[in-house]
Amino acid sequence: MRREPRRRRPPAFQVALAALSVLVGVFLILPLFVVVPISFSGSSFLEFPPRSFSLRWYREYLASHTWIDSTFNSVKVAILTALFATVVGTCAALALQRWRTRFRPALTGVLLSPMILPHIVLAVSVYAVFARLKLIGSIWALVAVYTLLATPFVYLNVSAALQSLDPSLEQAALSLGATRWRALWHVTLPLVRPGIVAGALLAMILAFDEVVIAIFITGTTAITLPKTMWDGIRTEINPTIAAVSTCLIVTYVLLLGASAALRARALATGRARAAVDD
Repeated sequence: MRREPRRRRPPAFQVALAALSVLVGVFLILPLFVVVPISFSGSSFLEFPPRSFSLRWYREYLASHTWIDSTFNSVKVAILTALFATVVGTCAALALQRWRTRFRPALTGVLLSPMILPHIVLAVSVYAVFARLKLIGSIWALVAVYTLLATPFVYLNVSAALQSLDPSLEQAALSLGATRWRALWHVTLPLVRPGIVAGALLAMILAFDEVVIAIFITGTTAITLPKTMWDGIRTEINPTIAAVSTCLIVTYVLLLGASAALRARALATGRARAAVDD
């Protein structure tokens, strides 16, 4: 049957779409041109544009035990969350990719449900549970909740990597005498490693940046960096917050860039294998 040629979109539509994309990008990036200069301000309060420039507020950040302790707490929570979410999300992706069952869509929906659940609803729910268990102010309580939130991101990245994986490679390893565990460890996991690492980076960013749940369950002993920033905005407003925000922006850009590079690498590898097979 002869296929009709696809209609090309009119140039006006493409120009409008490009202009809209540029406007959205400018809207998202514009705050950076305010926050970053303020972080180098020599003034004792937030002002834009700065009348003088100084590294004073970066020194304040590095010299403050409150800021540094909360930073270390956030790093600890982010690393533990990335570790647990990566293990759970990778195992779930492997299981649902290979388990042919009619319940697979329902299980996938349950697994991805934390992505659409409002954080405030989850925060109130976990607060009620952890308060009874006397876990308010525990690092492990934060890790448990953030693992729940971050697992879908790992699952999606690993599932995408598995879809581009040639199943005959693992079958070849099995035919040569390898056990399923050895084939998984030496063949499958190395091939989907970019997707695993990309998911782990996204899980780390989510755990490091989240503030709503942290407000409810950090207490006074497990305060994270976003919670300290929230308290700083409420009690005292000085450019230290802008300096911390600038450091976070740089960190997030590097992590997101690494995640995007890994996903692009995994996609390019899958396309190269498909071209070789053809």
